[in-house]
Amino acid sequence: MGSTADKAKGLANEAVGNIKQGVGKATDNDRLETEGKIQEKKGEAQQSLGKAKDALKKTIDKA
Repeated sequence: MGSTADKAKGLANEAVGNIKQGVGKATDNDRLETEGKIQEKKGEAQQSLGKAKDALKKTIDKA
């Protein structure tokens, strides 16, 4: 998967995670809130992976 795809999926997972957290808090659903937190962290990791791939590609291109 390319860096752009990783960053896009990460952004989507963060957004969905935030929504789940909000719904979980509003409905007093601890499970849903926890799922949202996990999904948000997954999204952050995916975005970091995409950024790392970009940095690696730039380094290779300079060599």
